[in-house]
Amino acid sequence: MAYLSLFIFVLLVLAAASTGSLFKPGEWYASLNKSSWTPPNWMFPVVWSVLYIFIAFAGWFVWEEHDAGFLLFLWVLQLILNMAWSFIFFGRKKMFLGLIDILILWLVILLFIIFSYQLVPVASYLFIPYLLWVSVAAFLNFDIFRKNA
Repeated sequence: MAYLSLFIFVLLVLAAASTGSLFKPGEWYASLNKSSWTPPNWMFPVVWSVLYIFIAFAGWFVWEEHDAGFLLFLWVLQLILNMAWSFIFFGRKKMFLGLIDILILWLVILLFIIFSYQLVPVASYLFIPYLLWVSVAAFLNFDIFRKNA
């Protein structure tokens, strides 16, 4: 039965990941003025694939704990914000709104790390690379907004 819940978390994360394929960077993103430290395009799907696995397992580990309602709320909220960013930034081409979304996402990830550390430390550890990558993405978003606003 526990593996059924893991399967559900994987499906939820796959749904979130699919927004990346629905709202692709495309020509608009390619035409933007970006920093020299912008990672190569091939790196994004590789990193996100690993992070989405971590996100799914972190959610599942939290689910397996009792009294983890607030952590599950944070987990779902970060997933919604994650999905929204692709739509806002690539789909709607709203760099500033994307920046607001990713900053809130960063905060929710940090809160998840802090609060899950006491109850489910492994979930907290799984979110640390996610926080680091979203930090890079937030700086990229800010720099793109600054250079192209």
